[in-house]
Amino acid sequence: MKLVLLSLFCAVLGLLNAWPENPQRRRPWWNQLPRTIGARSVVESSSRIVGGVAVNITEFPYQISLSSASGSHMCGGSIIGSRWILTAGHCAFSSEKPLQQVRIGSTDRTSGGKVLRLDRVVQHPQYDSYAIDYDFALLELKQDLLFDESNQAVELPRQDEELADGSLCRVSGWGNTQNVQESSRYLRAADVPSVNQEQCATAYESFGGITERMLCAGYKEGGKDACQGDSGGPLVSGGKLVGVVSWGLGCAQPNYPGVYSRVASVRSWIEEITGI
Repeated sequence: MKLVLLSLFCAVLGLLNAWPENPQRRRPWWNQLPRTIGARSVVESSSRIVGGVAVNITEFPYQISLSSASGSHMCGGSIIGSRWILTAGHCAFSSEKPLQQVRIGSTDRTSGGKVLRLDRVVQHPQYDSYAIDYDFALLELKQDLLFDESNQAVELPRQDEELADGSLCRVSGWGNTQNVQESSRYLRAADVPSVNQEQCATAYESFGGITERMLCAGYKEGGKDACQGDSGGPLVSGGKLVGVVSWGLGCAQPNYPGVYSRVASVRSWIEEITGI
């Protein structure tokens, strides 16, 4: 048990040390600690696709689970080509010998589908762990995928392609849950509208703000959102991968929409690395 805890500590130490002083919340499985801001304690809500429903992987065949070498779920990700997956930069650091692995083609994040090894990880060179900017990483598989109904590549937007305010988006993932009726083993999803960039910037002004590499989605009244365990997962609108689950203040909180990494802002980089 001590060895397991020590390994876990070492694996996330770099991320813990890189946490910003403001309450910007990255959403991998390990980021569930409360933070104190002045006299105010900011605590995460229950960790799941909040306000979502159970879905089947055939409805989201681009969704993958990124796990540790031991097989423990860490983050989500999206298949973008027969050999490539896009996830969040805070989920995977650049490596020529990555230990992480991915599970594809399964609604259940603990079994089924296929578990594949990674050949390399390419984190965006401008990734900023403080501002959580350029929060992207590309995962190259050791072997090409054979697409079928349970694993397919999602379409990517054009470089700098705009997303209209209020566009309906769908976010999915295996975030943890404190509700026994909403098991974290099985894929869940929620529909959320994209939020005007200026309105989102105003909402997060006191907490470091947002950049042009970010977009926001959610309801003003809250209630639906991604959360811890969903990091790196897809935000899809009109059949295109428009965002990657990145951070937010709490989960599904009123007036604080989820913040996603804007895929269109790095489309040229994705093509440069992958040829896609």
